Amino acid sequence: MSHAPLIISVSGLRGVVGRSLTPDVAIRYAAALAAEAPEGPLVVARDGRTTGPMLAELVRGALLASGRRVLDAGVAATPTVGVLVQSQGAAGGIQISASHNPPQYNGLKLFNADGRVIPSVEGQRVLQRYEQGLAAIDWADFPRVGAVEAVADPIGEHLRRVLHCVDVERIRKRRFRVVLDANHGSGSVLGVPLLESLGCEVHVLGGEPNGRFAHPPEPTAENLASVLAEVASRGADVGFCQDPDADRLALIDAQGSYLGEEKTLALCVAHRLQREQGPLVVNCSTSRMTEDLATKAGAPFSRSAVGEANVVDRMLACGAMLGGEGNGGVIDPRVVLVRDSFVGMALTLDAMADRKLSLAELAAELPEYAIHKSKVDLEPGRQCEWSALAEAFPEATTSGLDGLRLDWPDGAWLLVRASNTEPIVRLVAEAPTAARAAELCAAASKAM
Repeated sequence: MSHAPLIISVSGLRGVVGRSLTPDVAIRYAAALAAEAPEGPLVVARDGRTTGPMLAELVRGALLASGRRVLDAGVAATPTVGVLVQSQGAAGGIQISASHNPPQYNGLKLFNADGRVIPSVEGQRVLQRYEQGLAAIDWADFPRVGAVEAVADPIGEHLRRVLHCVDVERIRKRRFRVVLDANHGSGSVLGVPLLESLGCEVHVLGGEPNGRFAHPPEPTAENLASVLAEVASRGADVGFCQDPDADRLALIDAQGSYLGEEKTLALCVAHRLQREQGPLVVNCSTSRMTEDLATKAGAPFSRSAVGEANVVDRMLACGAMLGGEGNGGVIDPRVVLVRDSFVGMALTLDAMADRKLSLAELAAELPEYAIHKSKVDLEPGRQCEWSALAEAFPEATTSGLDGLRLDWPDGAWLLVRASNTEPIVRLVAEAPTAARAAELCAAASKAM
């Protein structure tokens, strides 16, 4: 069993259940949100992890003991929680999930009253309250103890919003054959009704949200070998692969080729740009594909620091029509300001129906880049010195938005940033060729 430490931030926490994530941690964190959130009910949901029911009991109990009414959504995707906070007029929410982490992990993700992942300023207050311990919690006396109310239709409003973003009849006419890999997470809860509403013939892998992952939960090429084969053997038009809480989406084409998560956002951006040239926002580690598409279309484009909350902050500041991260997280403000695999699926199918092209043909139109990732161990307590690294690449332009980013005229770039959770420095390079991307990471590692 892993002894990984509890990873805690202003927007949530995660850890190994029974080791770093213990009942007292869950109770303290939920009670801290209850103490800091504005008046009103709080939404609670979970992904399919086997430890979810236990943590949900603890979270609900802490909120009730804090005098809060709890709107229980049961098993639901992370973006669905954001929609529910908005549609139910809630004061915030808690999603119980560890995203793509292994099964022994779980976590709590916080939402504010706007239905977005809690931003830094609000989250910092919750974190400070948590760090003060249970003694800082004002538990409710008998008349003020809260009550639990089950949400009658947890997915209805989310489904309606996603369908409103696409031409439903145009998609239905194509009768797409789709393989949906929910991998026993929460993605099938809305994924199946959505795809069926779009007239798709759906074959579901891991449809029961029981947390018994059929493959490692991060939707990478290495983890999806069996799904690639399934898509090809079934003659499907597309394979959609979700992480356990369904805020990330990876794509597989009809030949069973893994297109990855970076192309998810790029394909959605390309489709939206066919009819609208609104502002676009991605984080500073996302592929240049999206930037190239925006430049070609004359659309405003900007980057944020890494992290969903940072992307959303920038989207709100510039009135973005679409945003996201290169991990397959598409954020469409028309639905909710949360990474959303469902809007990614709908926009992908809408693009295929609109252009009358296969997924592979759409992907072939995207700018072509190769990404390479590596990491360098950092001695505990040692600070990263970016100046020496910048001096090693005098021909590159530099940005200190998040760590150090270097950009070259040929479109290559390198991002070097210290991990928030481990004593390592992460390096991400993208270039026109895989060899050049690998060379940039190697040269940066040597310079450090």
